[in-house]
Amino acid sequence: MPSPPHRHANARAATVTVIIVNWNGGPLLAQCVQHLQAQTVQPDQILLIDNASTDGSLQHLPAVDHLTVQRMDSNLGFAAANNHAIAQCHTEYVALLNPDAFAAPDWLEQLLQAARAHPQAAAFGSRQLCHEDPTLLDGIGDCYHWSGMAWREGHGKPQQARHLIESEIFAPCAAAALYRRTALVAAGGFDESYFCYMEDVDLGLRLRLAGHTARYVPTAVVQHVGGATSGGRHSDFSVFHGHRNMVWTFVKNMPGVLLWALLPLHLVANLAALVVFSLRGQAGVIARAKWQAIKGLKAAWRQRGNIQRHRSASVRDLYAALDKRCWPRPLK
Repeated sequence: MPSPPHRHANARAATVTVIIVNWNGGPLLAQCVQHLQAQTVQPDQILLIDNASTDGSLQHLPAVDHLTVQRMDSNLGFAAANNHAIAQCHTEYVALLNPDAFAAPDWLEQLLQAARAHPQAAAFGSRQLCHEDPTLLDGIGDCYHWSGMAWREGHGKPQQARHLIESEIFAPCAAAALYRRTALVAAGGFDESYFCYMEDVDLGLRLRLAGHTARYVPTAVVQHVGGATSGGRHSDFSVFHGHRNMVWTFVKNMPGVLLWALLPLHLVANLAALVVFSLRGQAGVIARAKWQAIKGLKAAWRQRGNIQRHRSASVRDLYAALDKRCWPRPLK
């Protein structure tokens, strides 16, 4: 492995910690760290949180001076493990990178340049390419539909010229994203009750409610395997967590006028999910997800009170950021 490139002088004004949450990432984890070693701007620290892996994935890590590995006694989930790491950070920025995401050499440099150019934005997303076929997009940011559904924009689609243009997005996919640490902490970090899935959309929504925006940075490129440890987008695990958390995200975060105005659409989306996944042979999973969502509504409503009291964004601004296409993509 070549020695790490030197830091660019203009990057020294910013400090950044890269956080990787691993659970049975296998050989992909070592590849992820190797790609970080080759960054044109080296992070001040790489903080690797291992959620009690049993596959020996930590044994093959390359030697990195600024890599700290912390082994958890149990699987905390993506949300809680990231919060555990963020609480230890003192850098200006926090970059999140999945263990199955492989960053281009200037990935971190491009994200930091975008952060300097857009001080009003608190979150920055990458151009994620499918690792198995880099001509296809893995995603260019999270969309949030006014029904409460969410998805990665461009997932599985061929790259086009418009995907090379920097733009505002609703929220970045946390598989490869940069956040201003102070804004992330002020928003409360990730909701640990989610365990995983939709937690980045929920965080992005709370950052928007706090008056922040998010940017898509097409020059910050990663190749993402995707679903390497969760079984993929349509696994029982993904369907359960994604569709349970979808309900909580809508209930917690939608301002009152939008909550009641869009509630019928949200109910239709949930009923449609029950039908679609039942036809796919996952009736038990989707029913359990919605039942658990209902059981958690009391806690979500308590969270809602605090979120709405601290909201600074206008209802008009949030409404403008919602995706309103007639036929939304499936849940990410």
